Amino acid sequence: MNEYIPPILLAPRGAQYTMRLTVGEHSARHVRRIVRSFLREWEMAGLSEAVELGVTELLANVVRHVPDRRCALLLLRQPAGVRVEVADGCNQLPCVPVGLAPDAEHGRGLALLDAVSDKWGVDPEPCGGKTVWFECVAVDARE
Repeated sequence: MNEYIPPILLAPRGAQYTMRLTVGEHSARHVRRIVRSFLREWEMAGLSEAVELGVTELLANVVRHVPDRRCALLLLRQPAGVRVEVADGCNQLPCVPVGLAPDAEHGRGLALLDAVSDKWGVDPEPCGGKTVWFECVAVDARE
């Protein structure tokens, strides 16, 4: 397996956090605490609910769809908000299902991500794998 290691982005000191992990069913809870802590430190606590939900959905997709469950998470402070990236070594690209049954148990993650983020996307990596990312902009920066 080709392990994708995301590039280190140039950012001001203390403006990014990267971790590599193997996720399990309860990993999102611990990662949400880390995200919440950084958002408070960056004075962006107002983005916490949306960013935490987005991170939870992306990590759930790794648990569900990436065989080895390994990924890298990047939290990047931006001038007007935050960018989150989750990279993994799986070539399968996520897609938004069409026509989900009302009682479907899975398949709403990317729709939720779309609802809570300002923009999101998927970038296939040249050596295999992909990076799923989203950005949330602070309310006062939108005006």
